[in-house]
Amino acid sequence: MEHQTVTIIGAGIAGLTTALALNRIGIETQIFEATNKIEPVGAGLGLGLNAMKAFKALGIYEEVLGQGKLLPSFSIYDPFGKIISKTNFDKELGSGTFSIHRATLHQLLLSKLDPSTIHLGKRIESFESTDFAVKLKFEDGSTYLSNYVIVADGIHSVIRQQLVPDAKIRYSGYTCWRAIIKNPQLLVNEASETWGANGRFGIVPLADNYLYWFACVNAAAEDPHFKSYQVVDIYNRFKKYHGHIPKILKASINANLIQNDICDIIPLNHFAFGRIVLIGDAAHATTPNMGQGACQAIEDAVIIAKSMSEISNYEHAFLRFEKHRLKRTKWIIDKSRQIGKLAQLEAHNLIAIRNTLLRCMPDALGKNQIKKIEEVDFENISN
Repeated sequence: MEHQTVTIIGAGIAGLTTALALNRIGIETQIFEATNKIEPVGAGLGLGLNAMKAFKALGIYEEVLGQGKLLPSFSIYDPFGKIISKTNFDKELGSGTFSIHRATLHQLLLSKLDPSTIHLGKRIESFESTDFAVKLKFEDGSTYLSNYVIVADGIHSVIRQQLVPDAKIRYSGYTCWRAIIKNPQLLVNEASETWGANGRFGIVPLADNYLYWFACVNAAAEDPHFKSYQVVDIYNRFKKYHGHIPKILKASINANLIQNDICDIIPLNHFAFGRIVLIGDAAHATTPNMGQGACQAIEDAVIIAKSMSEISNYEHAFLRFEKHRLKRTKWIIDKSRQIGKLAQLEAHNLIAIRNTLLRCMPDALGKNQIKKIEEVDFENISN
């Protein structure tokens, strides 16, 4: 087969992991990234066993493992510190509960790629498709012709909006603050969330004695009141919550604070559009309530590479990828949104009912959900 050019739009986790996966099977890629400089940004990531299986397939499992932290359990508490539910993870599986700084993972992926194949300051403006190629137009006035395009430029993807004009970014109803701090001598080993009427507070230990925390509060979209929040405001909202939460906020500074409204995409019916395919958040952005946003992007990378290694007509490979991914990613989006609504309840009577029901829930139900998330097959993707 004659040489076919493959271009990736976006140098986030989805785009970089896909480039790595394709390069490993001999498919060269060019990556176009909107920002002028790739800088360490973001907060913590939880990676499930499904993502770690993908890294095994890509040959970087041990390196990823060496830069993160295995966690023994995940607990949900009420504001007084009483357990609502607790999931202990299988130590034999270990990596089913793994945390890492997003920037650390990003830098590791970057280190595996040829820097000359990554083009910065190339914000996509539009595209034109022909029978033989896709012409990409960038805001700086430049153009690039590629036989195939893998779109990994996130929830606000310009190409997706051109391909699927009625695609809807959907606000969850809550906004979120995140930060990473040096652990202020607190003994925190597990990941946890505390659910209460004032909002939800999460804690995730990271490697090298760092902590990642997040706080979610119900709000109108783009609410100026919450956009002006500083650490002291978050502290005042959560200061009566149990245990380490006030101490963690006391140890935080405004400079490290990241705030954004939580959104997802109403599930799409298609990811493949001829010579173009959507992956990651461009295809199936989800709320973070299951910790599966990055995980699903990493799954995408391995599966699309597998399809392209087995089907020389990449348009057909893209369709195979779509068929394999639509149902699973829709389930993740829908389930994550449901969990978010449950976690963000504010009415005390509904909170009491929810907590009682969750405390009575058999352990098997939670374990079945984890099993459904973690059981991903990277070898048999024909269906």
